[in-house]
Amino acid sequence: MTCLRRWRRRLARTGPALLVAFMVTASASTPHTSLVAPAAAQPGTPAPGAPTPGAPAPGAPAPGTPTQPGAAGNPANRSPLDQPIAWLYEARKFHQTLSDYTCYMVTRERVRGVLQKENVMQFKFRPQPFSVYMKWLSPADLASQEVGYIHGKNNNMMRVHPKKGGKLVGWVNIAPNDPRVFEHSRHSIYEAGLGNAIELMIRNFEKEKQFNKTQVAIAEYTYNNRRCNRIELTRTERNQNFYCYRTVVYIDQETKLPIRMENYDWPVQGGASGGDLIEMFAYIDLHFNTRVTDNDFFPR
Repeated sequence: MTCLRRWRRRLARTGPALLVAFMVTASASTPHTSLVAPAAAQPGTPAPGAPTPGAPAPGAPAPGTPTQPGAAGNPANRSPLDQPIAWLYEARKFHQTLSDYTCYMVTRERVRGVLQKENVMQFKFRPQPFSVYMKWLSPADLASQEVGYIHGKNNNMMRVHPKKGGKLVGWVNIAPNDPRVFEHSRHSIYEAGLGNAIELMIRNFEKEKQFNKTQVAIAEYTYNNRRCNRIELTRTERNQNFYCYRTVVYIDQETKLPIRMENYDWPVQGGASGGDLIEMFAYIDLHFNTRVTDNDFFPR
């Protein structure tokens, strides 16, 4: 939240020209000018500006009430994961209609045991050919850094423009799996984008159904002025097939896209009861089908 407040103060100083860049809309008919990316909060203690709860979704348990795996009253062939998976299949269908999208992406990751600073980036994505562009707005030690990638171009190398004042000057080529990439992130550029997140969650949730060891709680929340279904998945026992202890996903009610995702590690003695944050990814002020070109991903 601190870095976003700094950007808002900077907007006030720099005037209308820069302000226009932040007034991105999710669709032509639905403007969303809020740039709110809260730090992840533990259950029951939402951070200022965090997603806010509303009335429970139709047919969903009250906020914070888990659906027990194999709970009495559930048909034998049903799983508490069925509804989240159904929404993700709808998200896949919607994502397949997109030629591209732009947004602000907010991330925070624990790398080699250290929780990194929150990153705020301008983000552009195109499914075909697979293309990604990111420009850092914060933290300050990464601000102005740019990364572009187009599969099949530039020998499948990323074009990287280091931050101003760094040792490197101008655009340089870096392999997507270069060790330097993983100094600040758990993931490569190949894993970027909502489509990858959707497919990964579908695979993982379908696998979890086989073990019947996942509690699911669903409630309505608002995130970045978007009505969402908040899904919280808690694994009831350790299993090498589970990526983490707890997952929280915010599904946009209109598009069914997962616009915010949080993963938490298994709790340890003296640590947070809900587990320490492993990673958080949020997509803010999505704008679809903007007719991006190669120049958007490889700026000159």
